[in-house]
Amino acid sequence: MSPLKFLIAGALQEGSRKMPVIDPSTGEAFIEVPRATTQDIDAAVDAAHQAFPAWSTTPIEDRRAVLRAMADAVEERLEPLAALLTAEQGKPLQFAQLEVNDLIGFLRFYAECPLPDQVIEDSDVRRVTASRRPLGVVAAIVPWNFPLALLGAKIAPALLMGNSVVAKPAGTTPAATLLLGEIVAGIVPAGVLNIIADANDLGAHLTGHAHVRKISFTGSTATGKMVMASASDALKRITLELGGNDAAIVLDDVDPAAVAMGLFMGAFFNSGQVCIAIKRLYVQRGVYEAICGALAEIAATIPVGPGTQDGVVLGPVQNKAQYDKVRGLIAGAKTQGLIIAGADQPDAQGYLIRPVIVRDIEAGANLVEEEQFGPVLPIICFDDVEDAIRQANASPFGLGGSVWSGDVARARAIAGRIDAGAVWINKHMDVAPHIPFAGSKSSGVGLEWGQAALAEYGQFTLINEPA
Repeated sequence: MSPLKFLIAGALQEGSRKMPVIDPSTGEAFIEVPRATTQDIDAAVDAAHQAFPAWSTTPIEDRRAVLRAMADAVEERLEPLAALLTAEQGKPLQFAQLEVNDLIGFLRFYAECPLPDQVIEDSDVRRVTASRRPLGVVAAIVPWNFPLALLGAKIAPALLMGNSVVAKPAGTTPAATLLLGEIVAGIVPAGVLNIIADANDLGAHLTGHAHVRKISFTGSTATGKMVMASASDALKRITLELGGNDAAIVLDDVDPAAVAMGLFMGAFFNSGQVCIAIKRLYVQRGVYEAICGALAEIAATIPVGPGTQDGVVLGPVQNKAQYDKVRGLIAGAKTQGLIIAGADQPDAQGYLIRPVIVRDIEAGANLVEEEQFGPVLPIICFDDVEDAIRQANASPFGLGGSVWSGDVARARAIAGRIDAGAVWINKHMDVAPHIPFAGSKSSGVGLEWGQAALAEYGQFTLINEPA
């Protein structure tokens, strides 16, 4: 593979300095990529600013054609993209391939999304129409857990609306995103999509740039607050998809054997590194022992290892900082609960952690109150459903949640009382490009995904004329 480069103003550029990318399965660098300077950020934003007038007035059918061509090009390079994603992110190759397909799915979905004007009134008195017009330069900032899929969810609606984009991946997972820039460089008009990478040190420079009119950020709540502050002076538009501490409530009328794998993968998919994963599991006493036992058995037998290894289901934690945080939470849980799976972690290279199940843990424990974002799950026993709802809603986060019951009507009544942007019944993390979601409380601002997300990338404009 040729050296990876930035995409700025339609040209692939090497940059003036380099940074290593770590393979989390070994803890060692496997490639070097360019590391942006403030001058690179400025060049990318300026290129997007200059490209915006022509792109914003490009007929929408032509913009659709660009998105389709991008999807076709990514599909042709699916294998190398997925391999590079596994190397830097750690997820098993089969799931890296699924993520590339998610990127393709977002491009294809938004390529076909309608963007009609809305006729609010057409009467003898007046004609009133509403439309959305592009904003300008969009800064799209994505995290390290799903760098390609989440980027697709941002750039596809932004480009369809007629905005130009500067995309910045996380500093620990820049490689596949830079390869994406190489793949689409000859498809997207120069400056319309720019891709740079930094060491997580230039985000404020990007979001604070005078030409940036919209920021779409996915990441931690702490960083999201800083993004919101940086946007305030110029009243820039923002979409923030932030942290979560999702609660799942399991009622005593479930069949434990039937729901165990769904609960396990709802918590541990991508080694728990999912913003909407189950982070707190509340189980009613009647099935508590059975659920704990079933989850512990799965945790003890599920294949864990490097993402390149055949049959692996769970890969490593993505980076050293997150690995250390999760290990610290596990250490603390030893005095706050009973570890029934993963207590003895084998020696391994890199950042591998076998899934950890902690039972008999109470509200207030660090593992319950904090978003662990890794392969460790607390299970809390409850008797009264009202108490479970109260505990689930006590968190400052409100991204997602789920209710599990043999009686769907009973589950639906409880789901309607969970303070979260998305609540599933008898499943968790069922997402697709056409299904919108939004966090409540400290989990975000604005909408992501689906037809509804297009509005996030456009300025509402009303025309009111005489009849």
